[in-house]
Amino acid sequence: MKKFLTMLAFGSSAILLSACNTIDGIGEDVESATDCADGVEGNC
Repeated sequence: MKKFLTMLAFGSSAILLSACNTIDGIGEDVESATDCADGVEGNC
């Protein structure tokens, strides 16, 4: 069970990290998420 959870953690980390290839990309993703969360129409 421990081995399965370890492999699941590594697999999900790889998927998440491949979504944002650079630090700049991570910043843009976070910024776009906060723009949607502020409730102003047209930000999403």
